[in-house]
Amino acid sequence: MKTMLRQLIAWPLAMLVSAMLSLSAQAAPPKDTFVMAKDFADIITLDPAEVFEFSGGEVIANIYDRVMMFEAEDLKTLVGGVAESWDISEDGKTITFTIRPDMTFHSGNPVTAEDVVYSLRRVIKLGKTPSFIFSQFGWTPENVDELVVVDGDKAKITITEEFSPALVLNALSAGIASVVDMKEVMAHEVDGDLGYGWLKTNSAGSGAFVLKAWKANELVTLEANPNYRHGAPGVKRVIIRHVPEPSAQRLLIEKGDIDLARNLTPDQIEGISTNADLKVQADPKGALIYMAANSSDPILGSPKVVEALRYLVDYEGMANSFLQGQFQVHQAAWPSGLWGSYDETPFSLDVDKAKALLAEAGYPDGFEVAIDTLTDSPYPDIAQSVQATLAQAGIKATITTAEGKTLWPMYRAQKHQLILAQWSPDYVDPHSNLDAFAHNPDNRPEAKLTGVLAWRNAWADDNMNAMVVEARNEPDLGKREALYQEIQKGLQSNSPYAIMFQQTEQAVLRKEVEGYVSGATFDLIFYRNITK
Repeated sequence: MKTMLRQLIAWPLAMLVSAMLSLSAQAAPPKDTFVMAKDFADIITLDPAEVFEFSGGEVIANIYDRVMMFEAEDLKTLVGGVAESWDISEDGKTITFTIRPDMTFHSGNPVTAEDVVYSLRRVIKLGKTPSFIFSQFGWTPENVDELVVVDGDKAKITITEEFSPALVLNALSAGIASVVDMKEVMAHEVDGDLGYGWLKTNSAGSGAFVLKAWKANELVTLEANPNYRHGAPGVKRVIIRHVPEPSAQRLLIEKGDIDLARNLTPDQIEGISTNADLKVQADPKGALIYMAANSSDPILGSPKVVEALRYLVDYEGMANSFLQGQFQVHQAAWPSGLWGSYDETPFSLDVDKAKALLAEAGYPDGFEVAIDTLTDSPYPDIAQSVQATLAQAGIKATITTAEGKTLWPMYRAQKHQLILAQWSPDYVDPHSNLDAFAHNPDNRPEAKLTGVLAWRNAWADDNMNAMVVEARNEPDLGKREALYQEIQKGLQSNSPYAIMFQQTEQAVLRKEVEGYVSGATFDLIFYRNITK
């Protein structure tokens, strides 16, 4: 490992060991190297056809360009990435992409239409978890070679569903739309695996950085691509250190051993507020915290009961205390600040109203219920707050915490009563969230639509299903936005959810660090503009 690191990072060995492996060190990173500490235990792969975890998505966003992009300079405007331009057929089902000229991969190979087609086909043929983002277009392993093709020097895709072209283009900005170097990947193919075994731990992109090392639960190292289409990045290398403990991150940032700390708690943020060498950067994120009720439960299946639950959450109390600065009250199923958001917050803690609703539902004395949630902060604290306010209306709640590897399978099997969880968009289009929250075309237990939150909570509504499909297919952007806002408003009064908060990430940086860009979703975090 030391030999490999000496080859990859031009630091003296003593400084390398000091800055990267010792929490007590005080060696500042070189000016051309950006060092960040965060908890990245969730990385299981760096193959863009498979990445579906927050940290992995962030890393590949800096290695690969996608077909379409939300660029670091303007996170609200969809533009071409590898695609220079595109033409949409009259029926909206075929899109033809012209590829940017003179782009090259890290290997030096030119970026071509063949690479785009190979990358999109590869997602469908591998069929990993995020492939549903493309398979919803009607693409299957059997037909993708006919629907995603090279047309001269262009790439052409055809969808079989009645989707809005805007939705398709937005989906092509997701991480799985990363364009990989076909020649490089095929050179590492083993037994027809499409390079899957190799690309989990290597890179073949055209983005701002090249993957040089990933050591699970220890280190990710990226090296600048001097030939990037936007110009060379502001630093020559990026080192991400796995430091799961916020207290250790605080020590490192205060001593100057790292340039950025990502996971400090609100009280730690307050504790460093007088340190003139540090600054806090707050960025609204797309992650939502919500509570959901299993509609198959004889009590929680009552709309009056769920409405009462919405009035038994101390939204402002939590946001102004232990969540302060890191979460804001948000009660709609699509995040604020993104196109199509609905920002009304009609609910507040109102115990008397909740009691009246419970009495109407036939439970004037309350009932007993179980709340399942994650072990990670802030979920136990939120659950305890909800437990206390539920008790004011006679609802006796017990709390069980579990790691995600235990909680998510239980949730996907509909084995909960109340669950307190988080949801983040898979791509920047309202359909990403509202298809999950509101659209359940088959509510039978055997349907096993485990990726659909509505199905997980055994809830379906014919009107909601129809509205989601109508919004998905609507070509007019104004009408489409209005439909999505109507869906969000409807979910506030008719659904199994009490949506509570939207995350704001507070990153702590050394004062000399500029240009760190952190967008609303996990794959809109960019390092290429960072300078020190």
